[in-house]
Amino acid sequence: MRIALVTGASSGIGQSAASQLARRGTGVILTYGANKTGAQDTVTAIEATGGTAVALPLDLGEAGSFPAFRAAVTAALREQWGRDSFDVLVNNAGFAESALFAETTEELFDRLHRVLFKGPYFLTQTLLPLLADQGAIVNIGSNSALNSGMEPGYSAYASMKGALTVLSRYLAKELSPRGIRVNTISPGATRTRLGDNAFERFPEVIPMIAARTALGRVGEPDDIGMMIAVLASEEGRWITAQDLEIAGGYNL
Repeated sequence: MRIALVTGASSGIGQSAASQLARRGTGVILTYGANKTGAQDTVTAIEATGGTAVALPLDLGEAGSFPAFRAAVTAALREQWGRDSFDVLVNNAGFAESALFAETTEELFDRLHRVLFKGPYFLTQTLLPLLADQGAIVNIGSNSALNSGMEPGYSAYASMKGALTVLSRYLAKELSPRGIRVNTISPGATRTRLGDNAFERFPEVIPMIAARTALGRVGEPDDIGMMIAVLASEEGRWITAQDLEIAGGYNL
């Protein structure tokens, strides 16, 4: 059985990715920050359909905790699946906060950097000895780092996501001797809890976003989760070093 590790899978895109991977027969280690209940809901849903999953806590903004997290992953792999490696890493966990460039504080910049770039960078480095040859890494970027998704207020957030996309290309090159594929998925506006449940708090923006989207609606978590599962699977075996915008034709 293939095993995937999905960060930030207590809701939204991460939760969908974990579920979609499980539906394809992949065991899942999923992580959560503050939302332990959501993570357990994900595990329960996966188990209800015959899959296997384990939820582990992870503070992506504290790189010093990563060695202990690797030990927890090692223990979960052995206890749940009798393995000492996993096959797929999905770097999904994160948060969004906007501020115009002139109003972006160093504190906000550093917080975004720790969670959105430094965290995935060093978490991947820490977990690399456990990632099996012929495996896959999927990093979750954002179309805010692309021309199609640029909006005022996201200079810091998008810069971190853009850096993650560059990292993906370097990892694809450096890990290719091990047969490990690395890609980025860049979602557009997606109905998740990101931005402190922005869609629930500001439902009036949904028709505006849908009107600017070629396919006529906002994205749903499964729109992204399905593509993560495809990239991580045998169907994606010849795809590496790519950044795929999954946004329904936003701003076409």
